[in-house]
Amino acid sequence: MPQASEPEDARVSEALAHDTSATLLQHGWATWYGGKRWHGRRTASGERFDRQALTAAHKTLPLGSRVRVVNLSNGREVTVRINDRGPFTPKFIIDLSEAAAVRLGMRHAGRAQVALHRSAALHKQAR
Repeated sequence: MPQASEPEDARVSEALAHDTSATLLQHGWATWYGGKRWHGRRTASGERFDRQALTAAHKTLPLGSRVRVVNLSNGREVTVRINDRGPFTPKFIIDLSEAAAVRLGMRHAGRAQVALHRSAALHKQAR
């Protein structure tokens, strides 16, 4: 499993402490999948994978739900729609599309520590 540095651990703790609206769902490692290899293949939702769409795979979140993903190392965030299942390794909590990875500034590194939050739209539905 990837090892976090002490400054990164501090950022995770700080992000969790500042979650006053109780929207935090999960935190851990994210990776991205896609590229030409996966583009156009069917996802678990039945739609075709589009590497330029802001989508993601998650093991348990409902298909179609929206999640705000925050990169804990740089503060960048993106809202993605869950349209697939995965990742299928215990190291990672979410697989992001290539476009989402670019927005979070993690495409080149391939992985990042992230926090998953209920998006505003999902939060309003829950009321």
